[in-house]
Amino acid sequence: MNKETTPDPFQTKISCRKMGDSGVSSADYERIFKRFDANGDGKISATELGDALNGFGVSAEDAKRMMDAIDKDGDGCISFEEFADFAKDNRALMKDFAKAF
Repeated sequence: MNKETTPDPFQTKISCRKMGDSGVSSADYERIFKRFDANGDGKISATELGDALNGFGVSAEDAKRMMDAIDKDGDGCISFEEFADFAKDNRALMKDFAKAF
């Protein structure tokens, strides 16, 4: 019997090990993503990103710029894959988020 399974989006781009020399693990990235994904639908909307970043003192304009930069496919949401790509390029920021969350 060949049973199809849906791949775990949290393991698509990040293996279960420390990410480079940042000291932030894949579990930290998953936890951060889930904190931003307030409704738990597996993607971060512009509203969710803005609300989460507002708690860090980030303006709505800056949150919009971040959304535009991270949302590579232009669907208006940040997938975990897009988040993981951003996280790998911004390890110091992710380390700060990991401490905050």
